[in-house]
Amino acid sequence: MSTGIIVAIVVVVVVLVALAVIVRLAVRRRHLQERFGPEYERAVEAGDSRTAAERDLRDREQRHDDLDLKPLASTARQQYTQDWSSVQEHFVDRPREAVGEADQLVTRLMKERGYPTEGYEQQVKDLSVEHGRTLEHYRAAHEVNARAGGQQTTTEELRGAMVHYRALFDDLLTNGDRPGQQHT
Repeated sequence: MSTGIIVAIVVVVVVLVALAVIVRLAVRRRHLQERFGPEYERAVEAGDSRTAAERDLRDREQRHDDLDLKPLASTARQQYTQDWSSVQEHFVDRPREAVGEADQLVTRLMKERGYPTEGYEQQVKDLSVEHGRTLEHYRAAHEVNARAGGQQTTTEELRGAMVHYRALFDDLLTNGDRPGQQHT
């Protein structure tokens, strides 16, 4: 073979390998965007680079895959629903305390599902894999709850926190089911 043919073959191979790498990265990025939803953009904006953010999201996926997550039995789901109704009833007379109760109930539900519950930041990372679409609700509710102890919140903010907690609560309560999945 002539040198020209060898160079042409090498160039074609290099181009094909480069295209394969680009396609692989695009597929991986699309997977992360679909899986994490709005959390993907949040991670990219907060990170040093898109590559570092995507690495962090893949690490979250790996940690999540190692968790022993369990669906809730229908009796447990009913009990949590009753508990949430009780928390909402408390809101009328004691809004600050009710927001704290809502936080505790969501944390208890997370724990029963198998999520580790030590440390808010780790909770957010663990939840982001399956509940990325409701995670912003959790952040907003947590922020209000943190300020509620110091009497720095209005009743409207507390009401909003209850709505935010409810969004994540509902998502966790239904096991993050997708249409067509069966409850136990």
